[in-house]
Amino acid sequence: METKDILIQKSLGAWKPNVYLSNLCMAYYEEPTYAHRRVFPACQVDLPSGHFYEFNKADLARDNVQQKPPYGTVAPAVFGLNEQSYSCKVYQVLIGLDKIMTLPYQRANAPGSADPYRARVKNINEQISLHQEIDFAKNFFKKGVWANQWTGAATADAANKKFKKFDNTDVDPADFFDARAIEIRRNGRHRPNKLALGIETFAALKNNPFIKERIKYSGTTQNPAIVSESVLAQVFGVDEVIALDATYNAAAHGANENMQYVCDSKGALLLYAPETPAIDEASAGYIFQWRLDGGNYIAVETHDGAPGTHAEIVEGVIAYDMKKTADCLAVYLADCVG
Repeated sequence: METKDILIQKSLGAWKPNVYLSNLCMAYYEEPTYAHRRVFPACQVDLPSGHFYEFNKADLARDNVQQKPPYGTVAPAVFGLNEQSYSCKVYQVLIGLDKIMTLPYQRANAPGSADPYRARVKNINEQISLHQEIDFAKNFFKKGVWANQWTGAATADAANKKFKKFDNTDVDPADFFDARAIEIRRNGRHRPNKLALGIETFAALKNNPFIKERIKYSGTTQNPAIVSESVLAQVFGVDEVIALDATYNAAAHGANENMQYVCDSKGALLLYAPETPAIDEASAGYIFQWRLDGGNYIAVETHDGAPGTHAEIVEGVIAYDMKKTADCLAVYLADCVG
């Protein structure tokens, strides 16, 4: 356009040099990698707190069948019943929306990325997912949580639960994980089916020479063998390997950003957990969810701001409890790499 054409367009109100692009914006939303729901099943509950039964494992695993004596009966078998509890806490996030600042977008009919309501709802879902991932790390994926814990060291010492770190070139991780799986199967009566890996542990296992040796003949010239999550799952004999690579800013508001991995990047958790909750089904852990509005997992509402603020508040609310339910069904590995 020439200058005279621009002046004509301006006089007609059609030239808007400061309108934002409606088909492009930038936001550092996390890739869909939040793992807490992949590791432990979510159990829907009708009440915010309550109890659930646990049949005594020792009684269930004991051979209680005896030979019947003539003219008599054997003693009744005893099956003990324990009790566990849960308590869902309510978590909330509020995001403000300035009605005056949204007027230009509404009047310009700007679609997509410029929609302020859409952006706030997406922010709320992102914030709640991040908070849950951080809670998952605090409740399940750190030192001192699980009774069965091993620690990486320069040399192995099984008596003190120390293993040689996986980034050593003379360590075969498959043998180590087989031994841990045998322990869990013996003590918990289930073979572990999931392996959650800190991102540095995942990288070390991908580059471990013993792992590469096991899969080197599985590729072709066009499709060379690559160590992925699914390949590691086959090597370790589990249904799923989950790389924990979610990140967050550990700095307070106003301070320089401090980007960190949510879960311990050098840790690993081998466990058994069913895909969905079920009666009479054991699990190393559960996520108890209380649906506040009776339908949606996350309740999102919009409220008017204080008088004179010309603002609206978009609210996100969630209620849940992350709980370890069976120590015998998991082993945590700390300091897997140097």
